Amino acid sequence: MSFFSRLKEDLATARAHDPAARSDLEVFLVYSGLHAVWASRLTHRLWVSGLRFPARVVSQLARFLTGIEIHPGATIGRRFFIDHGMGVVIGETAVIGDDCMLYHGVTLGGKAPRNTPPGTKRHPTLGEGVTIGAGAKVLGDITIGEWSAVGANAVVTRSAPPHSLLVGVPATARPLSAAAADSSRGVHDWHI
Repeated sequence: MSFFSRLKEDLATARAHDPAARSDLEVFLVYSGLHAVWASRLTHRLWVSGLRFPARVVSQLARFLTGIEIHPGATIGRRFFIDHGMGVVIGETAVIGDDCMLYHGVTLGGKAPRNTPPGTKRHPTLGEGVTIGAGAKVLGDITIGEWSAVGANAVVTRSAPPHSLLVGVPATARPLSAAAADSSRGVHDWHI
């Protein structure tokens, strides 16, 4: 995918998720979540090519500028959107599928015993289309199934099947209706 095709896709994704987005120019210039995603693409390329120190430096600069911390080792799919991203933290071994969305204050955090070797999978995997509500914490090497939604301030420490709604502390999973999924994403179509 060309740079300009990807840029157009990113702008369209932001506008589809945020009714406050008035123009592509506005989204391009002032959406910190989008800026953080763009920086993460650069830092991830540096990371996988072995330039790990420069990747960390650039990622920390992006964190300073956006308030969103995405480790360069994280793997992020297409059409990923962070809405009002302040305080979002995405750990090194997190894997985020296509069409996922995070709100502010979300943590995709690690859980591992002391002396775990670097690079060991210790962060969550989000399937396609997962939405994580404001302030939610998803911790450890767990998988959240496709088209699931995690409620605001939930603490998720166990894997969940596709089309789940996870709420509470600790979070419990129950089936997610199409209407609830649409409501959590701010769009009217499950598959953008």
